[in-house]
Amino acid sequence: MVFRGGPDECQNGGVVGEDAMTRTGSTIGMVMTVSMAAQSSMTAPAPEKTGVVDAVTAAEVPWVTIVWNDPVNLMSYVTLVFQKLLGHPRPKAEALMLDVHQKGRATVSNGPREKMEADVARLQSAGLWATMARDS
Repeated sequence: MVFRGGPDECQNGGVVGEDAMTRTGSTIGMVMTVSMAAQSSMTAPAPEKTGVVDAVTAAEVPWVTIVWNDPVNLMSYVTLVFQKLLGHPRPKAEALMLDVHQKGRATVSNGPREKMEADVARLQSAGLWATMARDS
């Protein structure tokens, strides 16, 4: 690589050497070349290997939507919401509603984080107490 100009104009931060100086009229220019050591230091370092660890992204980890028992909503309404918003058949919606009522909570859907965020938002807009968590 060849750079023309003063030493402060070399933007790569590499090692430069003044190979030749030329004088042209009233301007002084320097021809600078980047040494091979500087060129090799400009390449990206190889990634470190720290052991055998699977790098699983958050999107790959399954998430669940949890509905919590509340003192406000009727059991028939909760069943209807599970059917209409989540698409559960009536027997499954009733079983989930009973889990919410008797156990205090039920896992009503699972999948990627973005889908669970949408499910939680829809259930909360229907008045249910819903949260999401990573599936264990």
